[in-house]
Amino acid sequence: MTRKKLLVVEDDLGLQKQLRWALDAYEVVFAGNRDAALGQLRRHQPAVVTMDLGLPPEPDSAAEGLLLLQQMLAIAADTKVIVLSGNQDRANVLKAMALGAYDFHQKPLDGDMLRLMAERAFFLHAVQQENRRMLQNEADSPLAGLVTRDPGMLRVCRSIEKVAPSSATVMLMGASGCGKELLARGLHNLSARHDRRMVAINCAAIPEHLLESELFGYEKGAFTGADRQTLGKIELAAGGTFFLDEIGDMALPLQAKMLRFLQERVIERLGGRSEIAVDVRIVCATHRNLKAMVDEGRFREDLFYRLSEIVLAVPPLRERMGDALLLAQHFRHRFIQSEGRPALPFHPDALAAIEGYGWPGNVREIENCVRRAVIMSEGPHITLEDLGLPPGAPQAENIDLRDARNAAEYRVMVKALARTGGNIARASELLGVSRPTLYDLMSHHGIK
Repeated sequence: MTRKKLLVVEDDLGLQKQLRWALDAYEVVFAGNRDAALGQLRRHQPAVVTMDLGLPPEPDSAAEGLLLLQQMLAIAADTKVIVLSGNQDRANVLKAMALGAYDFHQKPLDGDMLRLMAERAFFLHAVQQENRRMLQNEADSPLAGLVTRDPGMLRVCRSIEKVAPSSATVMLMGASGCGKELLARGLHNLSARHDRRMVAINCAAIPEHLLESELFGYEKGAFTGADRQTLGKIELAAGGTFFLDEIGDMALPLQAKMLRFLQERVIERLGGRSEIAVDVRIVCATHRNLKAMVDEGRFREDLFYRLSEIVLAVPPLRERMGDALLLAQHFRHRFIQSEGRPALPFHPDALAAIEGYGWPGNVREIENCVRRAVIMSEGPHITLEDLGLPPGAPQAENIDLRDARNAAEYRVMVKALARTGGNIARASELLGVSRPTLYDLMSHHGIK
């Protein structure tokens, strides 16, 4: 069996031999200084590290060891670091524990005690990793990727959950970047077809003369370059879900063929003569006003009604109260982990700009904006300059006193919860109310 890896940071060769003997149950890798230790940590990703605080170039000082401890935990926060110390190093041990060290072992070395501490550290690390996997599995529910607290968007999610078990064709209407494909995938994953494929095609991204062959496939010799039989996207989705994105960009001649497929549920490949029955659920999306296009003669009326069995309007980000901040915090957490950056909280000016900006590109725009800011930020905070956004302009207020009061209460609570990452204690301090009062107000406004 592969042995667990344990990193020992120690520059004394004699102590290295003792530690290798005491920890012979593990695959021990050594490092004699800070740079070597960081290199070994990145290379082997050990769950447990033992380290002496006195490292070169100043072995009589704990400064190098404490700096290494901070850097290791910044790279791998779950790593369990056991500090080895002498009797006179009590103050430095306390500093190490405050920085996040798992435990300490006082010299001279006691092999049995050190083995027990390492075993406990490995066990705790394994438990934490298992808990993280369990939480991730819970988070991998069909609509888990959709981050929202807006009542309108939550209604759309509930509608997706209701319609998913049926075989009805669903039309998702909303601006580009507002999450239509994410909702379509959630609908597929919640349906009885979840164990089969979901195939997606963007009608706006494929030239008109190629879209037909992409949809229906073609036989060998159907046209110049057709050197083999190729299945279309609809046929590939058989038994599952076929997602037609930007259906409003489909040309009129192809709309007629799509209508025939929806009515008969059969296709003919280009160059073929046989009809092929395909059992597939259709979900489509568009940012265009299809009803207006029908009136203008740019979209077939019969196809519009065939596709519109269930129509769900997805609100743009500018209409989703509190979601801009919520999404910004969500993407910040994701990108500081993927890019290996420190915490980088938002500066208050940046938060105000995120709240006030209209986000015409919706969720896609805010994701790209936050990622760029995380990568480019040079200070301890993400600033307004890092985001590259103008400061937010005030919004018009409702003049009905009761409605305005309720709306204002809801708005500031959502903002406070978004700014604090859902921390009730910090949100109540920010709002100037007690925690029980905040819980009562959240219950009154239906905020979970």
